[in-house]
Amino acid sequence: MSTTTPITFGVIGTGWITDSWISAAHKTGQWQLSAVYSRKASHAKDFGSKYKCSTCYSSLETFFADKDMRAVYIASPNSLHYSQAKQALKAKKHVILEKPAVSTPEELDDLFRIAKQEGVFVIEAFRHIQEGNYKLLQKLVNQEKRLGPIYGASFTYASFSSRYTNVLKGETPNIFSLEYSGGSLVDIGVYPVTFAIALFGEPKSQTYAPFICRTGVDGGGVVILQYENFGVQVNHAKGYTSTAACEIYGEKGTLTINGTTDITTVKHWDPATKGSEELAGACETVEKPFVNMVEEAVEFARIVNGGDGEAAGELERISRIVVKVTADLRRQNGILYPADKV
Repeated sequence: MSTTTPITFGVIGTGWITDSWISAAHKTGQWQLSAVYSRKASHAKDFGSKYKCSTCYSSLETFFADKDMRAVYIASPNSLHYSQAKQALKAKKHVILEKPAVSTPEELDDLFRIAKQEGVFVIEAFRHIQEGNYKLLQKLVNQEKRLGPIYGASFTYASFSSRYTNVLKGETPNIFSLEYSGGSLVDIGVYPVTFAIALFGEPKSQTYAPFICRTGVDGGGVVILQYENFGVQVNHAKGYTSTAACEIYGEKGTLTINGTTDITTVKHWDPATKGSEELAGACETVEKPFVNMVEEAVEFARIVNGGDGEAAGELERISRIVVKVTADLRRQNGILYPADKV
């Protein structure tokens, strides 16, 4: 538990991911929900009551004017992230933006510019790269004795979505809408893409073979990230499921990881001994329907309270590369959002 005063925060978006963030943030003792925004006042009130939060707003202007609120967690439809984050930053609030942070590199440039101007942080909520076992993996890929020269990698996150069933019925959920900056790549493909970028840096080039839904966005597909001496395959989808593990291939061994989020297994296979060694440590566990956001909540609180511009800058670097890569992959395949046409 923290001995410092908790960071007061408001939320925009009242879905399950916001519940997960609030639960995780409160668990750390370093955050305290202080305000809820929803377009419908009754909805905001009902959501806030779950956390004994009675300060509710149906106006963004009055929400951002709340002087008791230091930070804002935004988990609204993707296309609204930019305008809402911009308002928050100009009100001198720190911003935690659910992925994808924004629709285009240009929008992200603007948000980071405003954040620096106003003296606050804007952080994209990539929960998985804050996990303890992911940080272990970052160390392992640089250990000569474990992998040696890297020859390739395969990262997978493909899970059939109940909302894809709605698409098949002729409906257009927000996450499968061009208008709301949707599609599999930016919703769950962004996890393995970020997984690779945080490990290996910016690729030299990238290509994408998606399947396009009736709604005009991608329902999934295969991405190839080309690095100097190796390639990374990313298999992601909301229209089908894969049970494949993730792997990193090296001259001196192979690392096998159970997934790109909630890492419980990091096994090293040694070609010399033909044996495997488990390297993963204990991981944070949460009860469904929540997902693990505890480690990111701890790190983001540390950045905000400590004014750690260096750590925030590293996360900014990753976010800039991710949106550059994903925007390019979309545009290669004619998946264009309203923000692409501005």
